[in-house]
Amino acid sequence: MSSHCCWYDPVAALLRRYQLFFYPRDGSVEMYDVKNQRVFLRRTKTEDVHTEDLFVGNKVHVFSRQLNLIDYGDQFTANKLGSKKERTLALIKPDSVTKIGDVLEKIYRSNLIVTKGKMVKLSGSQAADFYAEHQSKAFFNNLVQSLTSGPVVALELMGDEAVSVWRRVLGPTDAAQAHKEAPQCVRAQYGADAIHNVGHGSDSFVAAARELEFFFPSTIGHGPPNTAVLTDCTCCIIKPHAISEGLAGKIIDSISSAGFEVSALQMFNVERANAEEFFEVYKGVVPEYSDMVTELCSGPCLVLEIHGANAPQAFREFCGPADPEIARHLRPSTLRALHGKDKVKNAVHCTDLPEDGALEVGPFVCKILNTVQGRKIIRICHMDFN
Repeated sequence: MSSHCCWYDPVAALLRRYQLFFYPRDGSVEMYDVKNQRVFLRRTKTEDVHTEDLFVGNKVHVFSRQLNLIDYGDQFTANKLGSKKERTLALIKPDSVTKIGDVLEKIYRSNLIVTKGKMVKLSGSQAADFYAEHQSKAFFNNLVQSLTSGPVVALELMGDEAVSVWRRVLGPTDAAQAHKEAPQCVRAQYGADAIHNVGHGSDSFVAAARELEFFFPSTIGHGPPNTAVLTDCTCCIIKPHAISEGLAGKIIDSISSAGFEVSALQMFNVERANAEEFFEVYKGVVPEYSDMVTELCSGPCLVLEIHGANAPQAFREFCGPADPEIARHLRPSTLRALHGKDKVKNAVHCTDLPEDGALEVGPFVCKILNTVQGRKIIRICHMDFN
C-alpha cells in the first residue's frame, strides 16, 4: 500500500514530502524522499502503523516523525482504503453532554474513529445558523433554545460509510419512536423526545462537509469558542495509546461517575518539540522521559479541563500512582490501575503538584495551540482552549 505524505522539518523550516509504503503482511514501512529521489527509510518493521490508519487526512507516526497523509499513492490503495471512507459530524447536545463517555463507547464499537473533537457553547445566532435549514419549521425555536441551553460536544467521525453508520447509532429522531424501533440505539437509551434526543448527525456527505466546516474551519477562523472556565481546574490528558485502544469513552465515564466535571474538552496532535517542552521537568529525573515524549506525540490525545473544588489534588488521587502495576496493588479503582499498561502508557497524565497546575497546564495548551492554529497566545498561566 502506498500513500503520499508530508512532514514539517522544524530545524530546516521545510515541508518535506515522502511516499510511504506499508506492507500489511509483516507491518513494515518504507519511505521514499520525493524531492531528492532516493530511499529515505529502508523497509523496517513498526508497531505504530496499521492498515486502518492509512486514510487521507490522517496523521501517522513513523519513528517519532508525524506524517500527514495527503493522498493515496496508487489506484490500488485508493480503491482499497478510500472507496467507502467518509467523515461526518456527531454533535452531542446539552442534555446528553454528561453521557459523552457512553456515547464515545458506542462510536468506537461501531468501528468509527474520532479525528477531531471540541466542547463549545453556542450563541443563539450560531445555533440558528447551524439549523438554518429548519428555520421555517414549527420546532425551530425549541431546537435553537435546546442547543444553546448548555455546552455541546462536536466530533468529527471517520470510517466506512460514517454518515449512515452514525445515524444508525443515533436511531430515530423521536426518542419515543426509538424505544419502539431500535431500543439499543443512543436516543432510545438517553433521549427524552424529538428535541432533547442526545445528538445530531449529518444526513448526507454534503451536509457533513458543511457542518464540519462550521465547527472545525479549514480556512481562517477557529469556529465557536470553547467552554474552559479557567478557575478551580486541572488538566487531564488521555494519552494516544488510550485513544487508539478506544478507551476514551470508558475513561471519561469513570471521571464523570467519580463526581468530576469535565468543563472543557479538545483533541490535539502534539509535535515532538511541544512534548519535550511539556515534559521537560522530568528530563534527567525519570528514566522514562524519552519514552514519555514519544508516547505523547505518537497520535491524537484528548485534553480535558477538570473543574471542581481542590481539583488538582483530588484528580491526581483519582488517577493513581504513575506505575499501573503499583496502582493495581495499592489503589485498584484508579484510572491508571484500570486502563494503564506501564509507566509510559498509563492511560492519563495529570498535574503532579497542586501548585504546578497553572504553570503546567497553561504553557502546554498555549504552546500546542500556537502550533496547531498559528496564532500567538498571551495567556500562559491559565488553560486556554480557544
